[in-house]
Amino acid sequence: MKKFIACIIIALCSENAFAATESFLEFVKRGALEGDADYQYTLGSMYDFGDEEAGVEQDSAEAFKWYFRAAQQGHIGAQFMTGVMYCNGWGVLQDYSEALKWYRKAAEQGDTDAQFNLGVMYLKGEGVRQNYSEAAKWFRKAAEQGYAGAQFALGVMYYRGEGIRQNYSEAVKWYRKAAEQGYAGAQFTLGVMYAKGEGIRQNYSEAAKWFRKAAEQGLAVAQFTLGVMYAKGEGVRQNYSEAVKWFKEAARNGDETAQNNLKNLGETW
Repeated sequence: MKKFIACIIIALCSENAFAATESFLEFVKRGALEGDADYQYTLGSMYDFGDEEAGVEQDSAEAFKWYFRAAQQGHIGAQFMTGVMYCNGWGVLQDYSEALKWYRKAAEQGDTDAQFNLGVMYLKGEGVRQNYSEAAKWFRKAAEQGYAGAQFALGVMYYRGEGIRQNYSEAVKWYRKAAEQGYAGAQFTLGVMYAKGEGIRQNYSEAAKWFRKAAEQGLAVAQFTLGVMYAKGEGVRQNYSEAVKWFKEAARNGDETAQNNLKNLGETW
């Protein structure tokens, strides 16, 4: 996931920030060449995404060059983006070990995106030996700062007992934090916990509520599951029309079980 330009609006708004004959790109380049990390990061972002108004064409190699220069000076955003570029092979040869190194530098400065990505690399064993305990550690650091994706991931670790003692109640706690921020995967999973009564008292009405929140965001599995709730009358008043409606939504989003159910019912989507 990429970060957007850390604009230097304050500098630009100051009187005589740059000469009338100097373009915005030239102004940023001048600052970058003078060694200012913020300008280097901004220039990297301009090349990363392209800036038609400033006359900059997208160029991953140039983006990496300027991110790297800023990263070497300790710029947190640039360290994270250098990790992203190495991880994906954008503008530089793909190198998970280098990605891990730069994610760690940003993560140790408190960057939540980097903490989460570092956790993912430990989880998958990319650029480092797989280590669930380290994955959980970095997910927790980001989760405690309110990072929804990390909150959900930490919930999964608690649910599975990977790198941490299995605890369904803790899983529910972290799923809820992410769900309340609108994270669809967490909303669905929290619904599942309520439906099964895992880590919390079984409550079909609460399950249906959270399935609906995820379904309304377009999560196919939640749409299908909400359809099942309507078909069975679990947590909601039984309503076959509503069931078919949600099956169709799920089918349109590629849920094969929903598609098969509709075929059996003689329904199209």
